[in-house]
Amino acid sequence: MTVSDTITTTQGELEKLVSDLRGLLASKDLDAVPDIKVLRQRLDDGLHNARESAVRAAQDAARQAKDAALAADRYAHDEPWRVAGAALAVGALVGFVLARR
Repeated sequence: MTVSDTITTTQGELEKLVSDLRGLLASKDLDAVPDIKVLRQRLDDGLHNARESAVRAAQDAARQAKDAALAADRYAHDEPWRVAGAALAVGALVGFVLARR
């Protein structure tokens, strides 16, 4: 499961919870309670903040992945023989392990 899948799943669960709470708070029987309007507004504000946080987290994760890919690309261009040697070593190790089976 990727980071964006986790964020999407968490956001979906949070929205379902908020929807359930909204349904509960939308009860006409509760309109007589003065604090319900304030509670409804706090719930909407909390959902808005959670959505913004999820979007920022996804954007940060994407930026970090892009930065890591760019750094790896730069290293591969700056040190091509080291990268080729490392790939050869990993390939030889994998071949050795598979040959032993």
